[in-house]
Amino acid sequence: MSAVSTASQIDPVERRREQRGWYWYDFANSAFVTTTATVLAGPYITSVAKTAACGTSEGDCDVPLTVLGLSVSPGALYFYAITITTILSAFILPVVGAFADRSGTKKRLLAGFAWAGSFFAALLFFVSGGNWLLGVLAMMGASLCLGASLVVYDAILIEIATPDERDGVSSRGWALGYVGGALLLVINLALLTVMKDDQGLAARICMLTAAAWWAGFTFVPFVRLRNRPPVNVEKLDGGALGRSFGQLWHTLQHARAYPMTLLFLVAYLFFNDGVQTVIYASSVYGSEELGFETDVLFIAILTVQIVAIFGALLLGRLAGRFGAKRVVLGSLVAWMFVIAGGYLVPENAMVPFILLAASIGLVLGGTQALSRSLFSQLIPRGREAEYFSLYQAMERGTSWLGTLAFGLAFTIFGSYRIAIVLLVVFFVVGGILLSRVDVKRGIREAGNEMPAVV
Repeated sequence: MSAVSTASQIDPVERRREQRGWYWYDFANSAFVTTTATVLAGPYITSVAKTAACGTSEGDCDVPLTVLGLSVSPGALYFYAITITTILSAFILPVVGAFADRSGTKKRLLAGFAWAGSFFAALLFFVSGGNWLLGVLAMMGASLCLGASLVVYDAILIEIATPDERDGVSSRGWALGYVGGALLLVINLALLTVMKDDQGLAARICMLTAAAWWAGFTFVPFVRLRNRPPVNVEKLDGGALGRSFGQLWHTLQHARAYPMTLLFLVAYLFFNDGVQTVIYASSVYGSEELGFETDVLFIAILTVQIVAIFGALLLGRLAGRFGAKRVVLGSLVAWMFVIAGGYLVPENAMVPFILLAASIGLVLGGTQALSRSLFSQLIPRGREAEYFSLYQAMERGTSWLGTLAFGLAFTIFGSYRIAIVLLVVFFVVGGILLSRVDVKRGIREAGNEMPAVV
């Protein structure tokens, strides 16, 4: 067992240098999250599926696709694919976390998963005609690799930031991520404007640029971060993979020792399900339900990105004064009003749609950044990646209820609007559970330093 080391033992100058390098992975992967996962992949794969089923991507298509012997509506295919991906994540990511905690090579793992994900993301460029299967597999591979890289990325936060620094460091990382997402969106919006006569090719090029952006800017954290030996890892028999499964099982057996950590994870499961469904469904909802073209979707998502920069920094400052838990609870109340507004937006009403996007941006970054830093306070030292794998499993591996609801709502009612109402339930339940989390008790149970403001 290695001795426990803390971020406060790192020279402050070196610590800030690593923190600045760490921020850049948010900058790198946000290009894929915004341009591909949020804006283009859903509508594009849906149009390809319609072409395969009906011979054209225009208008409604009531001819089902046959997927593994099942009949699937082209309009629901993307949501079912995301549902399968997130369920797979729930099983894969905890093993990734257990391996990362035992490896001592977190920055290499971070970069490896990022570059593998960007490879899958680049394959989307070759999706055309009715080749929906390649699009689905590429998107699933990219999403799984993104989740695995974020398990490692989030765990590194604990190594390079003291408890009092984490709210600010996490918020600045999210803010820089939104800067990166916004910059590439501006570039790609210009490309879509120039290539109006071939929007399909333009979308494929945009997704390729997102993959290249993700891969290229990952070199910054790869160069600036340091690998550190694992700490507080109990010795288990077997090879590296076997020890990873063994460590995971050992942690799950003893998780009852950290009831506040587990309660936070359950709360996060619910309210983050709502957040992730908004992210995945926003472009399809805007295009299929509200009737907006791709350029309007880009403007809306760009609005989200720009406002989210300031929203993440603002909520980070508020957390330094009132505590992360109180600020996250306030943001969940705001989310309920945002979702209600989304349900009421009329078809083809651009101004209300853009105002809705700005409202999402105001609460999106802060909710995600402060949830990450709050959870970091509740993790027992030496199991950062393993616990953050559970966190990412909640973020990417259990957000399937919302996407499943959208897929089923479209199949049954032919409308995504009804599913919007269901999302409010996730925020209500998540908020109630989060209100019952005793953060001070959780920090003490995990054996961590108590920050000045809780």
